[in-house]
Amino acid sequence: MFTEGEIRKVSTILNALGNPTRFRIVTLINETKRPLHIKAVAQMLKMNYAAIYRHVKVLQESGLVGIYEVGRSRVLYSVDEELMKYC
Repeated sequence: MFTEGEIRKVSTILNALGNPTRFRIVTLINETKRPLHIKAVAQMLKMNYAAIYRHVKVLQESGLVGIYEVGRSRVLYSVDEELMKYC
């Protein structure tokens, strides 16, 4: 049986991955196997930076990705490599 916390965590992850754009972002990170600049992700997906950043924040809140800054750029990385194997 799952605890209430585990159910919430899984629900949050599934909600984040339920959006096609967010799923594509996670897939890009998984396929490249390296951190990606948010600007590069926006270019690859042919979307504007602000839209991608909003999706990235949802992914970050779910624990799927992390963000760090390099100068004025924001870079995405996979937080849970084991979980990413299933994405």
